[in-house]
Amino acid sequence: MKRENKIGAGFFILILCAALCFSGCEGSEPREHVDDAVKDLSGQEQVEQMERMKKQIDAINKKQADRFKQADEGNE
Repeated sequence: MKRENKIGAGFFILILCAALCFSGCEGSEPREHVDDAVKDLSGQEQVEQMERMKKQIDAINKKQADRFKQADEGNE
């Protein structure tokens, strides 16, 4: 009897662990809300926005440099 109880308990624990693994909140809506809150509190969103702005400014500066270069070549 004792061995059957151990096997049954082991099987129950295995099923319980599997259920907990598959029922996690990864990818669910509450997880997304938590991720958004963490980003807001840590300032990560502002850092990402500043990086995007920097890239945009660099692209604008490159376009202006190319225009000035073309204008100089046209004047020669």
